[in-house]
Amino acid sequence: MTHSSAPATVVIYSGGMDSFTVLHRALGEGLDVHALSFDYGQRHARELEVAARVCRRLGVPHQVVDIRAIHGLIDNSALTDASREMPEGDYGQENLTATVVPNRNMILLSLAIAKAVNIGAGRVDYGAHGGDHVLYPDCRPEFVEAMNAVAGIANFAPVEIHAPYLRASKAEILADGLAMGLDYADTWTCYRGEDLACGRCGSCRERLAAFAANGASDPLGYRERPDAAGTSQRPDAAGTSQRPDAAARGAPDV
Repeated sequence: MTHSSAPATVVIYSGGMDSFTVLHRALGEGLDVHALSFDYGQRHARELEVAARVCRRLGVPHQVVDIRAIHGLIDNSALTDASREMPEGDYGQENLTATVVPNRNMILLSLAIAKAVNIGAGRVDYGAHGGDHVLYPDCRPEFVEAMNAVAGIANFAPVEIHAPYLRASKAEILADGLAMGLDYADTWTCYRGEDLACGRCGSCRERLAAFAANGASDPLGYRERPDAAGTSQRPDAAGTSQRPDAAARGAPDV
C-alpha cells in the first residue's frame, strides 16, 4: 500500500519520450508516482536502463517486471525477434506493421491495473498518443476507452486509465515537456540499442520531426540525422555521425 497522503498513480514508464513526459506530468500534479517498466524480451534494454536511472535521480519508486516468460506468445514482431529485419523510414502502415507487438498494451495495462489495486492507487497513466493511431490499434481512443471501462469494474476498487496525450501529436507532447524544462537526453527512442541512435528507424524519424517542429535540437547523438534542419552533423573518426556538441563531450549516456 502507498503511505503518502497524496493520491497515487502507476505510470507505465518505458524510458521513451512519451512516458518520460507523462511521468513528469504526473509528478507535476503532486501525485504519489509509482513507475512500472516491463522486460518482455524486447530487442534491447536501453530504454529500461534510462528509466531506472531517471527514477533513481527523481526518487520515484520504480519496478521492472520480468515477463520474458511470455516472449513466445508475442515474438511475431521486429521489436521482439532479433532475427527479423528492422524496418526503416517514416511511420506508416505500409512499412512499420512489422513493429506491432501482439496485444502489448492490453497486457501491460492489465498488469499496471493490478499493481494500482494492490497499492491503493486510483489511476494508471500511459503515453498513448495520436501519432500512433495510424499503426497501433492499442493506442487508439476506442481501445483506451474500452480498457478504462473494464478497469472500472474488474476489481472492487475502480482504476482510471489516464492517457493525457491520447489525441496529441509527438510534437505537442514534446512542446509540453520542453515547457516543463525537461531534458530529453534522459530518454531513448531508437528501435536499435546501439551506442548512438540510428536516425533511420521510424521511431527516430518521428522523434527528430517532433524536435524540428518545435525549433529545438535533439540532445541525443545520431549515427545519421536525416532532418535537414539540424544539421550541424559531421562524421567522427570512426565514420559515425554526431552533432558537434555531442562530439565535444562524447556520446550521451542514455
